[in-house]
Amino acid sequence: MEENQNVDQVQEEQVEEVVTETTENEVASEAQEEVVEESTEDTRLKESEAKAAEYLDRWQRLMAEFDNFRKRSEKEKADSYDYAVSNTVVEMLPIIDNFERALKVESTDKALFAGVEMIYKQMMGLLEKLHVTPIEALGKEFDPNLHNAIMHIDDETLGENMVAEELQKGYLYKEEKVIRHSLVKVAN
Repeated sequence: MEENQNVDQVQEEQVEEVVTETTENEVASEAQEEVVEESTEDTRLKESEAKAAEYLDRWQRLMAEFDNFRKRSEKEKADSYDYAVSNTVVEMLPIIDNFERALKVESTDKALFAGVEMIYKQMMGLLEKLHVTPIEALGKEFDPNLHNAIMHIDDETLGENMVAEELQKGYLYKEEKVIRHSLVKVAN
């Protein structure tokens, strides 16, 4: 009987070992499944983060391109306006020159002279509104960016490279772009 008890005990121990091993295997298997699930979730999360970063990068690039396009369009629009204004003013300058010549001639008809003077002032007011200003030349030092010297004279009363006489007015647009250079005599 002792032998039977020993055999039973051995068998029970073996059953317990099998149950324990099975349980340990099941626990290990479940742990592996959890690790695989976590790994899969981590992979999905990383993929989602990578996709989000890609979308953010695309969006930022698109916004930068749009901003550049907007700035370029505004600059082109302003340049187009400036070009149109300066071309129109260039066409008007001979008319203004004729008004200046008319004002230099003495007239016996004071009403006609006053009318021509008023029209000239209106034209100059219009140029001022368009940001067109005459170039100051007389008595200034010769500047090849603003003046066009067509004659040189010797004059002891004027300094070196000074404008002695303005033959035709020059004009600037927005104080930076020369619409027409001043035609001048320069003392040397």
